[in-house]
Amino acid sequence: MGFIMDGIDGEAYDRSYSDGQLVRRIFRYFKPFLGIMVFVALMIFSSAVMDAALPVLISRGIDGLADLRNSTTGIWRQTAWLIAAILVAGLLSWTFNFFRQWFTAKAVGNVVLNLRKDAFDAVLARDMSFYDEFPTGKVVSRVTSDTQDFSTVVTLTLNLMSQLLQVAIVVGILFYINARLALIALTIAPFIIATALAFRHIARFTTRQARRILAQVNANVQESITGISVAKAFRQEGTIFNEFKKVNKQSYSYSLRQGLVFSSIFPVLGTIAGIGTALIVYFGGQSVLKGAVSAGQWYLFVEAINLFWFPLTSIASFWSQFQLGMSASERVFALVDAEPRVHQHDSKAVPELRGEIEFKNLNFRYTTQEQVLLDFNLKINAGETVALVGHTGAGKSSLGKLVARFYEFQAGDLLIDGKDIRGFDLGSYRKHLGIVQQTPFLFGGTVRDNIRYGRPDASDDEVIAVANKVGGGDWLEALPKGLDSDVGEAGKGISMGQRQLVALSRVLLQNPSILILDEATASVDPLTEAQIQEGLELVLQDRTAIVIAHRLSTIKTADRIIVLRKGQIIEEGSHESLLKKAGHYAELYNTYFRHQSPNYNPEMAAV
Repeated sequence: MGFIMDGIDGEAYDRSYSDGQLVRRIFRYFKPFLGIMVFVALMIFSSAVMDAALPVLISRGIDGLADLRNSTTGIWRQTAWLIAAILVAGLLSWTFNFFRQWFTAKAVGNVVLNLRKDAFDAVLARDMSFYDEFPTGKVVSRVTSDTQDFSTVVTLTLNLMSQLLQVAIVVGILFYINARLALIALTIAPFIIATALAFRHIARFTTRQARRILAQVNANVQESITGISVAKAFRQEGTIFNEFKKVNKQSYSYSLRQGLVFSSIFPVLGTIAGIGTALIVYFGGQSVLKGAVSAGQWYLFVEAINLFWFPLTSIASFWSQFQLGMSASERVFALVDAEPRVHQHDSKAVPELRGEIEFKNLNFRYTTQEQVLLDFNLKINAGETVALVGHTGAGKSSLGKLVARFYEFQAGDLLIDGKDIRGFDLGSYRKHLGIVQQTPFLFGGTVRDNIRYGRPDASDDEVIAVANKVGGGDWLEALPKGLDSDVGEAGKGISMGQRQLVALSRVLLQNPSILILDEATASVDPLTEAQIQEGLELVLQDRTAIVIAHRLSTIKTADRIIVLRKGQIIEEGSHESLLKKAGHYAELYNTYFRHQSPNYNPEMAAV
């Protein structure tokens, strides 16, 4: 398997699978439903037999009527039996097809359900670096659109089984009637198959490109809707619309090419099939004139030929249509098979943590060109609150992300309670972590649901208790329905300050051993600010905390302040001791933090 680099660029994790690899992978999804598939196969066979029986019945009827041409009563009786037989055969064919389609839909639905589950499981398993590199909209496209298109290839596969059985039955009938004419028919078949296979590579290429550009459309739409408030604020609706028109036009172009490929193959195959049928009619007619076959047999042969050509054309063209589903499954499997960047050496369950954290000669970079930490050393004692300060890009957030094991470091060690973090079971380890982001994200639902998010088994009484502890619970009175208030999409139904209070309540309910806090910088009213500060003091108690600090009150109360610049510790100590040094921290304080002091005097600060 090699990476795909042709045409519209795929993602770095895309892979090229052979048809054999994809078919084997697809078969594994069908294995649990083998019983259903056996029943479907039986229905396919029965339906094919009934479809093939119709021309046989008519042929026998024609010959029988010819023998009874001097008996009016016999003709009517023969006609009645013929009509009844055709109706019964048609009814049985419809019944078999109904059950085939019903159980096929059931099997395909189950397979797509499991595939989508695996794809979404892969989405959840991907590291944070994966989402830094690849647009969310394209990932969503693989989980939704591509898994749905995968069902197309499955349905085509089952239809192919029906066509193959019908061809086998019809070929047998043709040889039974006249082996010479049957061989004439079969000599045309390779031309149809060769023509269809010639379309195969073109179809796979154009389909793959069409799927990729559709993913770009999805990514563009998602980004535009997510950032619509910014676009409106800067009056850039026209700009994002023009960007959408550009990518949408590309999608139209590739879809047109894809449609051209698929629409071209049927006329070409139909022409070849028509030539073959004309030859059979000519040679068959001569056989009737010579008395080699009866009129009924000739009719049966012509009808059988039509039945033969249609499945053969479908089978041949199937390989081109097959590429749509194969390309979709290829994209889904590439997502499932994407290599993780965070590698655990072991998966040991994590007992209760004391919370000691130690970085030893640690190197970390997001990309090969972006070195963030180099030979970094820092020890944080259990129960200690450490405030990280420094300019943007100093490495503050990176330390928190590494402790949360969102990213892989390239060298050195990161120890938790003296144990290598790479030896932990991540699910077990993260139960002991509390993370509050700078812009708290809330899921759709109520405030109660979001507080309970880290501990779904928490009782209502526990939720109410922690909500009342944070900020004294006064903030709940400002919500229209208290804890049962709907937070809206991503929490946009409540204010930023209220979102921060919900996030603090969520962490408090979880009661983690280690807290990673990226303080929000958004301005809130004085009352909410006081409630947030009270909540911060509450969650910081009796646990190890790494705080990316933006509030002077948090910095001053921290046990230790770490001053970072370009991934290196340049100063550390308490607030007072660092101010006395008159170094980088004092510069940061006078520039960013001093105005937060209640005794701050702008005129004196300017002196």
